[in-house]
Amino acid sequence: MLVKIHNAYRQTVAICDSDLLGKKLSSPDGLHEVDLTGGFFKGEEMSDERVLKIIQDANSEDATFNIVGKRACELAKQIGLVKDSGIKDVEGVPVALVLL
Repeated sequence: MLVKIHNAYRQTVAICDSDLLGKKLSSPDGLHEVDLTGGFFKGEEMSDERVLKIIQDANSEDATFNIVGKRACELAKQIGLVKDSGIKDVEGVPVALVLL
């Protein structure tokens, strides 16, 4: 799994399943598009345990999250960051945005 932390006014944590990097996803209705071809999601490869720790730490600091992929969304659900109702399906790939 890849994680990249963008620092600005508040942190934005980009998390995606490694096998998705380089893809561009679009919903059939054209309302949802996820571009994984640029540098936004191109972060450091990390273990599930490390990703969980980063999510917990960043969440306590009011970070926002962009989460793409089955494994990444499952980790976020595991600690209560997102629920099934907050996950969209884009070309069969789960996508969640957490904006505080």
